[in-house]
Amino acid sequence: MKHFPIFVNLVGQRVLVAGVGETAVAKLRLILKTEADVHVFGVEPNTAILAWADAGKITLHEGELRAEDASGARLVYAAQDDDVLDARVAGIGRGAGALVNIVDNLADSMFITPAIVDRDPVTVAIGTEGAAPVLARHIKRQVEEALPPSLGLLARIGQSFRGAVEVLPMGRKRREFWSKFYFERGPLALAAGGEAAVQAELDALLAQTVAAKRSAGRVDLVGAGPGDPELLTLKARKLMHGADVVIHDQLVTGEILELARREAIVVETGKRGFGQSWKQGDINDLMVSHAAQGHHVVRLKSGDPAMFARLDEEMDALDSAGVDWAIVPGITAASAAAAGTRVSLTRRGRNSALKFLTAHDVDGFADQDWRDLAKPDAVAAIYMGKRAATFLRGRLLMFGASGDVPVTVVENASRADQRILQATLMTLPEVLAASDVTGPAVLLLGLAPRAAAQAAMDLKIDEMEQA
Repeated sequence: MKHFPIFVNLVGQRVLVAGVGETAVAKLRLILKTEADVHVFGVEPNTAILAWADAGKITLHEGELRAEDASGARLVYAAQDDDVLDARVAGIGRGAGALVNIVDNLADSMFITPAIVDRDPVTVAIGTEGAAPVLARHIKRQVEEALPPSLGLLARIGQSFRGAVEVLPMGRKRREFWSKFYFERGPLALAAGGEAAVQAELDALLAQTVAAKRSAGRVDLVGAGPGDPELLTLKARKLMHGADVVIHDQLVTGEILELARREAIVVETGKRGFGQSWKQGDINDLMVSHAAQGHHVVRLKSGDPAMFARLDEEMDALDSAGVDWAIVPGITAASAAAAGTRVSLTRRGRNSALKFLTAHDVDGFADQDWRDLAKPDAVAAIYMGKRAATFLRGRLLMFGASGDVPVTVVENASRADQRILQATLMTLPEVLAASDVTGPAVLLLGLAPRAAAQAAMDLKIDEMEQA
């Protein structure tokens, strides 16, 4: 981000525009939405500028902007469509300590004017760092369609009522009041009876909210998916937006955590293999403690919460404490890994079963039904298998598996830095060591990436035909 988005208070502030043509008019249409003291400089002004001057909306100076004109200015726009003249105005503005914008000259401007959706006092600003104005206009159109014109009126009514709402405690109860007003009862009241009905609805809603008992805390055990925020379910997104507390494991990506409210308490309770980790009991206590305070807690787990994530222990702890909870499933890493390699986890005539395995349990390397896994048609998704690769190879070879069985390693499945490594059971430990796999990885036993599998099939067909 090169431009930090802010909203500048322009009430009574001097804003100068050098230019009186169409370029200046386009900027003035936005500036005149504010309560700024607007001064325009130039000769032979556009008819729109003359009309604004006649209406008293701007002060028109028929001449060039001078250094003494810029004293006390907050913003200066150079909009003369002439590089030399605009550079001169920019210099005057900077000398006066004002923020300067040279229209259509991003490199030399101190700020940019975004595309704006105006639902006063609700304002949405859209910027693309000057890279894609067409995209900004497209987003603006989408936002315009999403925000009804009545939103501004509801916001103004709500703004005048904020003092009365101080009787509600900060936090969840106050948020729930405003959510019900803006998204449920306010719009209905406005449609039914206009502004007077909205005022009456606010009074009734406040009285009901004050009288209501504090809502009990709850915990949602939410799957964050494999890492790509676009693979997060709609339900998970909604819960993230409303949570008071987000307790997440260390594999949840920053892009997903960005969906949490800015006021939310966000706690990482990472469990790192062979390293310092949170104890499961402490995580359980943390969830129960926040729920006891009336908080809505999202326990965010990478992948699916029911897949090797100690979900039963957390459910038991919540049940013991009498805390209400629910499970929101997510896309597990094996599904994302298979999608990344363009293979199917099951295939008619190849494998009628699929196993999900963890390479570790509480006692170390996990024991499995090795004889079944060593069969030629076996397919398994192995979680947490990087450090167990040598152990896995030894056990499978011992029970008759072929060293040529394909193993695909997918690191950071679904993420921008996803990496796919091809190996066989025999070469797996060496491939992992040579490739310095540091991110979360899934081992797909018995599966090769689609392109490699197709090449192997073609080779087999050629050999059969030659024989």
